[in-house]
Amino acid sequence: MSPFPYRLVATDLDGTLLRADESVSARTRDALAAVTEAGAAHIVVTGRAVPWTRHILDDLGYEGIAVCGQGAQVYHAGEHRLLTSLTLDRQLAGLALSKIEAEVGPLALAASRDGLEGEVLMGPGYKVHEGPLPYVPYEDPAELWAAPLTKLYVQHPTLTDDELTRAARETVGGLVDVVMAGPGIVEILPLGLSKATGLSLAARRLGVKAAETIAFGDMPNDIPMFGWAAHGVAMGNAHEELRAVADETTASNEEDGIAVVLERLLSA
Repeated sequence: MSPFPYRLVATDLDGTLLRADESVSARTRDALAAVTEAGAAHIVVTGRAVPWTRHILDDLGYEGIAVCGQGAQVYHAGEHRLLTSLTLDRQLAGLALSKIEAEVGPLALAASRDGLEGEVLMGPGYKVHEGPLPYVPYEDPAELWAAPLTKLYVQHPTLTDDELTRAARETVGGLVDVVMAGPGIVEILPLGLSKATGLSLAARRLGVKAAETIAFGDMPNDIPMFGWAAHGVAMGNAHEELRAVADETTASNEEDGIAVVLERLLSA
């Protein structure tokens, strides 16, 4: 058996490592365990902020570093502490929102507050995804800006996610970054922030280089991570924009796509 060819395996969570019920299959767990036994590290790189990620990491027995909040937060799961955290300039975000709304009309808003216990605020009209993730509804717009934020979420009543993302980028691309992270999830981030920036910081702490990294993802927000890593693997359920830049496409998250690739590499 040849040595495993990568020192770092970076995986997105939703639509990639996690199945629809937010579980990780036994096959995928076993493949990741075999990879770590072969000397590689596994790192989670997710758009979720730490409060929406921590319970999953705990269930996995994950004690290493994770990249959360689209790269804004580098989190030590074993020590339950933030190593780095980048916030969104609220004045700049407000200006960006006003410009976007002037272009496409009113938006429904949500926001993720900074910190280990940072709440996710949901405004009027924002469509919440079903599931166990906690959030706090608000009515007064002033509440949105009352504390440091890592990102904003925006929804439009008629535009698709792709249309809203494209319109927002064209309108405020020089002020903030805009990413589509999943169905109904369009986010406004600090300019220059991406999963790649967070992953590069985490990899430096681990003493691993981009050329030693394989990455798995499913959405356009994973494109920078694929650009940074030596090898990018799109899931079978991936968005077409990510498929277009991937080095290969594997099976879907429901069909153990990560395990399919890792098992092949382990047995090569």
